[in-house]
Amino acid sequence: MIHAPDQQANSERSKTLSTGNPTAPVVTIDGPSGSGKGTLAVSLARRLNWRVLDSGALYRITALSASKQGVDLSQAEAVAKIAHTLDVSFEAGEAGQPLRVILGQQDITAEIRTEQCGAMASTIAVYPEVRLALLQRQRAFQEAPGLVADGRDMGTVVFPDARFKFYVTASAEVRAQRRYQQLKQQGEIVRLPHLLREIQKRDERDTQRAEAPLLPAKDALVIDTSELPALQVLDYVAEIVEKTLNQNP
Repeated sequence: MIHAPDQQANSERSKTLSTGNPTAPVVTIDGPSGSGKGTLAVSLARRLNWRVLDSGALYRITALSASKQGVDLSQAEAVAKIAHTLDVSFEAGEAGQPLRVILGQQDITAEIRTEQCGAMASTIAVYPEVRLALLQRQRAFQEAPGLVADGRDMGTVVFPDARFKFYVTASAEVRAQRRYQQLKQQGEIVRLPHLLREIQKRDERDTQRAEAPLLPAKDALVIDTSELPALQVLDYVAEIVEKTLNQNP
């Protein structure tokens, strides 16, 4: 199911400073965990040959680094200091391969994808200090020829003036099933009812937080992927972006 954006919505657009290239086009793909937004972002970046940003990974990396250094995750300022030191890059790689997350010279892709790390990331994501520390770092990814930004507030906070905005969602049940299959393939022992409860709790926390709640930008195109195959979603989004850029570079 696809819902068109409010064409009159301009309240969320503002002039923002960036340490990247503010003229480079940006596609924002927001949505809850398990909606398919990550798969879409990486696949779209490959097709367009653009850079990709997994903003959720930045929070996971920060949380993981803090935990390894023995920092109490309830101490917002201490966690924010760690966020300032992250030397991270993302590599889309070949089709069919997951997005690689590189911290310094170390590949930490698998390490940050655990349920525990995800829960820690959601905990620190509510801290304004941490969000501010990572804000300019995220904007620095905006470089030519373009950026596909995957997250939860890419179109509302980080890139409010993005040329293309999409909000990808799916039912909690579908997202839990997807995560269950993913974890099983990784050899983890998990229970589907537990995953569903965790997703529902995370949704409630993310949508009700005071700082940058998880909501679609008013000018975003909303796509429900519950019954849509990933390739169909990719083709649809890519066509919109490519056609628009061809008509108005």
